[in-house]
Amino acid sequence: MAIPVKLPVFEGPLDLLLHLIDKNRINIYDIPIVEITDQYMAYIRQMQEADLGTMSEFLVMAATLLDIKCRMLLPKSVNEEGEEEDPREELVQRLLEYKMYKYMSYELRDRMDRAEGVFYKKQTLPAAVREYEEPVNTQELLSDMTLERLRLLFESILRRQENKRDPIRSKFGKIEKEEVSLSEKMEYVKSYSRTHESFCFYELLERQCSKIQIVVTFLAILELMKLGNIRVSQNQIFDDIHIEVARDPSEWEELVDISEE
Repeated sequence: MAIPVKLPVFEGPLDLLLHLIDKNRINIYDIPIVEITDQYMAYIRQMQEADLGTMSEFLVMAATLLDIKCRMLLPKSVNEEGEEEDPREELVQRLLEYKMYKYMSYELRDRMDRAEGVFYKKQTLPAAVREYEEPVNTQELLSDMTLERLRLLFESILRRQENKRDPIRSKFGKIEKEEVSLSEKMEYVKSYSRTHESFCFYELLERQCSKIQIVVTFLAILELMKLGNIRVSQNQIFDDIHIEVARDPSEWEELVDISEE
């Protein structure tokens, strides 16, 4: 963090440069770097401050001015866009920023000075006065109200409510999850197999009331076939599935819902 530098006249090297520019009525965008550098160095020599910590920022600026002065004597370099680079450009930007903040500080100081002459009086109204609300005269409020105006007002409210509704989403129905257990469907097939040694898959579906129940029933058939309790056959593609009981249902192992494992 830089140490604040405040001399009897100038607050930092940028302040000294601005003073020299204003004193000589120089265009800040076209600084005669040789002249300004000579005057700046003259001020440095006149300073009687021996504290090197205070003078360090001024000496850095002096070195910067000498560097710019040297680069001004060399052929100008060209940037990527083919434009000549001005060695003074960075210094000009720093001076403009410093000048802007300096004038802003003057504005804030003036506002602070004006604020010292402003006084406020605390509110001293009694609580009863602060809480008072003027009564509403309903007769006067509804004096010019007619049935026709009430109807128009009611219709406008309905239209506003209708406009808030999404015309697409408002037609969506509610999707509820149907809980269907695989083990229950396997028990259902087992119970059906006690009275039917051979049957078609379509016969099992007659009592199923939803698509999810049909799907879970089909999964139950696959699981029982894997356990060796039933045999499944199909003559041709898309034909009905024929199911035969391979073992006595009383000998089937305890059925476990694989979805719960």
